[in-house]
Amino acid sequence: MRRRLVSLALVVADILVVSIVPFIALYLRFDGIVDAHYYSQLVSYLPAIVLIQLTTFYLFRLYHRLWRYASIHELVVIVGAVTVSSAVLVAYSNIINSILPGSIYVLSWLFTIVCIGGSRLGLRILHYLIRQTHSNPIQNVLIIGAGDAGAMIAREITQRYYETKKIVGFIDDSAYKSNQILFGARVLGPCSQIHRIVQEQSISEIIIAMPSVEGSIVRQIVQECKTTQCNVQIVPGIYELIDGKVSVHQLRNVDLEDLLRREPVQLNAEDIAGYIKGHRVLVTGAGGSIGSELCRQIARFSPEQILLLGKGENSIYEIHQELGRKYPDLNLSPIIADVRDEERINDIFATYRPEIVFHAAAHKHVPLMELQPLEAVKNNVFGTKNVAQAADRYETKIFIMISTDKAVNPTSVMGCTKRVAEMIIQSLNRESKTKYTTVRFGNVLGSRGSVIPLFKKQIAAGGPITITHPDIIRYFMTIPEASQLVLQAGALAQGGEVFVLDMGKPVKILDMACDLIELSGLVPYKDIKFEFTGLRPGEKMFEELLTAEEGTQATKYKKIFRAKLRSVDEKKLSKVLFQFQNQFNDSEEVKRLLQKLITVYKPYHKKDSQDSSSGKLAIAEEPTVQQETPAFYPAESMEASH
Repeated sequence: MRRRLVSLALVVADILVVSIVPFIALYLRFDGIVDAHYYSQLVSYLPAIVLIQLTTFYLFRLYHRLWRYASIHELVVIVGAVTVSSAVLVAYSNIINSILPGSIYVLSWLFTIVCIGGSRLGLRILHYLIRQTHSNPIQNVLIIGAGDAGAMIAREITQRYYETKKIVGFIDDSAYKSNQILFGARVLGPCSQIHRIVQEQSISEIIIAMPSVEGSIVRQIVQECKTTQCNVQIVPGIYELIDGKVSVHQLRNVDLEDLLRREPVQLNAEDIAGYIKGHRVLVTGAGGSIGSELCRQIARFSPEQILLLGKGENSIYEIHQELGRKYPDLNLSPIIADVRDEERINDIFATYRPEIVFHAAAHKHVPLMELQPLEAVKNNVFGTKNVAQAADRYETKIFIMISTDKAVNPTSVMGCTKRVAEMIIQSLNRESKTKYTTVRFGNVLGSRGSVIPLFKKQIAAGGPITITHPDIIRYFMTIPEASQLVLQAGALAQGGEVFVLDMGKPVKILDMACDLIELSGLVPYKDIKFEFTGLRPGEKMFEELLTAEEGTQATKYKKIFRAKLRSVDEKKLSKVLFQFQNQFNDSEEVKRLLQKLITVYKPYHKKDSQDSSSGKLAIAEEPTVQQETPAFYPAESMEASH
């Protein structure tokens, strides 16, 4: 009802405007001395003016907008509506042979824009004045970052959350922006003055709106914000913002991903769309962490169809529902299937004929696979073989397998099976028209089986946090970043490559745990203790992305490198794969066959664990152990390539 009354009031105001403006224009045109016959014709002409202009305004939906949120876009619409209606009036006057001078229409066009725009601006000003007198308690908000992201957040708060939040100011290190005004709030100073500004302005909430900055900068800002006792929210990193748009709904508490955030790389969307747009894409393991994110990213590039293949019905249902809501016109086909079922996989390929395959289905949990080597081989080796051979049989164009740093100099069953899968891909590429490519990277934050969810649960329970060794280090990237780089690597696929993603600097697991404790508002070693349990079966102190014999070549994309791999002994591979099929009831024989293919692999035995493990060791003081640098990580060769 209220909206209808506002619309009716606007119609009445517009009738008055378009009725009076022509007489004002006529008066000004003749400096106040107007012949009576001009007035007489204008009066007879008036109904046509009102009808034409109001009809045009209606067609431009000037009465269907929330003018309290008016912006530049609405001003452009007003100019367009007045211009079109004026053009129609000029045409009409020529048809009826009007004697009114042409300058009347120009003056009327200008005055109508000013009056119509002014009436809408008046609504926004009235709405602003009303909300300024609102009696509800309002949180004073400080936005860190006066760039595009900060502006988007400020606009949304100003327009939609005025009843609960008020933007007091911005923080930005740019000297150019100092003291500038944005959405009515001033840039108050640099990040080093956060504590002082918070006290002076009685700030209760801080929003970090800097999605493109590195984790080291976020860490410094968070440390400064901790001294203020304010509620701190953050805009997700650029890799998490799929469409690049920022909204208040995306704000969340600062998490570990923000502290480890890396410099974003501008993806070449044109290259990715070039091989995905209009094609049928199959993603195996589509319900998993990486698989589901791949589906989200692929959906952006308008494929003809996405085949969501997975063994778990709940996870496939969830990603299917999510994509269906976001992309209602996208052709999605959820498929429940096990990659180990060769007949089922062949039937799927025969039915859907996928042109691009992203093979993300795998068993990835190192200790569990160490206890169940038969399952690891069935899924990671023969599951990959089934899907890859079906791709060849049904003429898939590109096949991209997701691999892991644990496939390099493997010490675990899981790592060995992934390396054998890489060898299968390399071997098939030699004879097939399909372009087989592997993308190898390290750990991803937040994936299933990651240490981060475990640490969070242990912190919530009051500790202790269990870590295998105080010096253990890993390379990490976020799931969105890894998935986007996989898609970008696919644009480079010529067949037979193993692409290696630049994982950045290694991170000490103990330091990550301390960061999580502090983000929870607790103190490491005081509120939450640690227990070191010893390395688990098949676990390394550090991971590598390349062997000593391998090197990298730079590609045209930053953070993506091409590994120089040794050729595969196909006869030996074929022979061992055949022997595997007769040994699926003997775990020790499966390990022996893995060692036959991967000579550096030394199978784990329970006796080895008893000899090397020293049991649990609880500590109460912060350790001062030096971080060890891994031997064959490609950072040196990568830097040289740049």
